[in-house]
Amino acid sequence: MKYGRTYNFSAGPAMMPEEVLEEIAAEVLNYRGSGMSVMEMSHRSQVFQQIADEAEADLRTLMGVPDNYKVLFIQGGGTVQFSMVPLNLMKNGVACYVETGAWSKKAINEAKKMGEVKIVASSADKNFSYVPDCSDLDIPDNADYVYICENETINGTTFFNLPNTKGKILVSDQSSMFLSRPCDVSKYGLIWAGVQKNVGPAGMAVVIIRDDLIRDDLDKLPIYLNYKTHADNDSMYNTPNCWAIYCCGKVFKYLIKNGGLEAMAKRNEEKAAVLYDFLDQSKFFTGAVRKEDRSLMNVPFVSPSKEQDADVVAASKAAGFDNLKGHKSVGGLRASIYNAMPKEGVEALVDFLKKYEAEHA
Repeated sequence: MKYGRTYNFSAGPAMMPEEVLEEIAAEVLNYRGSGMSVMEMSHRSQVFQQIADEAEADLRTLMGVPDNYKVLFIQGGGTVQFSMVPLNLMKNGVACYVETGAWSKKAINEAKKMGEVKIVASSADKNFSYVPDCSDLDIPDNADYVYICENETINGTTFFNLPNTKGKILVSDQSSMFLSRPCDVSKYGLIWAGVQKNVGPAGMAVVIIRDDLIRDDLDKLPIYLNYKTHADNDSMYNTPNCWAIYCCGKVFKYLIKNGGLEAMAKRNEEKAAVLYDFLDQSKFFTGAVRKEDRSLMNVPFVSPSKEQDADVVAASKAAGFDNLKGHKSVGGLRASIYNAMPKEGVEALVDFLKKYEAEHA
């Protein structure tokens, strides 16, 4: 780590690769001879159009996005998508949701405003510490789609096996595991991801949607909440989040240069193992998630008491680690170790936790 930067374990906005930040810093006053920053230039300019086009093309390359899917850059994060999904996809007014934690619950609450929501599986019985079996869900014939939060940022669980949707459209919130491992886009009808966790700065979501799900019969829908608006205008219906598109485009190029999603998956597995192996042998700290469902991106854990958790947070900050406090809704501790977190950062955190345990156990 350079420039006196801290190891930032925030769940989002989160770390970005230093190499990318250096490139951005070098271009912030004058983007490639244009005489202006990307923050200043018109979204209708040829210069910015090239930035947007390259960002989309690179994301398609990274994920192997099929030609019959649109890639959209839409302002707003998860809260907007919680509404846009049911507004656009509910034809029969019925949707199935898998309830695995805080973010799927928020999506469920928004969808209930638009129609009938059937919770077809839930892990609420054990405080969302596991992913329920989704191999034989009771999905009604008139269901419009099945929705999952593929990685629960707060609760630290992830799907390693996608649900059997019985032929219904699969919709996935991939926000906190987006681009962390290979993804077969063809298995989904719609993927969306708020970019501030694993890709770029806050204020935008990437939506990858199959062409046949973009409807032309939603005339009464507010125009910005209609996926067709964004698809028909190549994400340029209004001024988009130009800065986020630019920064995300840099990250896409960085990922391609560094081996793509297969290489990211290997790095993330090795990195997470460092922390989980420590938690499994610790007599002081305890992981909060069933082993087979553990997220590689967000690792929640606890010490023996709430007071001790607070002391760990204070001590870790003093030692140069930031944002280890668990989400306010669940408490405890949490380390988010996205693509940009180097393995050395996780190793340094484990060294700190070992020392803390030795002094306080």
